Amino acid sequence: MVDYNPSEKVTKILIDDLSDFKLSAAYLAYSKAWVENLDEEVRLVLNNVMIALIENKESYSTFYYEVNRYGKDGSNEYSSRERIVGVKKRAYRKNEAKRRRILRHKN
Repeated sequence: MVDYNPSEKVTKILIDDLSDFKLSAAYLAYSKAWVENLDEEVRLVLNNVMIALIENKESYSTFYYEVNRYGKDGSNEYSSRERIVGVKKRAYRKNEAKRRRILRHKN
């Protein structure tokens, strides 16, 4: 891990070879978190997390957990996922016809 020296400015890590899709997606998340945070200590933590991922010392799930901690909202909790509810084709068409009928007569 990189030590923090207050007199030195922390620079963003640049990766030349982004042929690995997982790594390129992780780099985009890192870049977004980097831009959102101006604090040098947070940027140092982000650098350390990215270096650990590149050197395979850390899993992708751990990487994303750490990066999301320093996201714009600053939340440490995972966002809740909404459940997708499927509708049968016939029921969907019936509901759409009803919705269109109401809209047609409303105007």
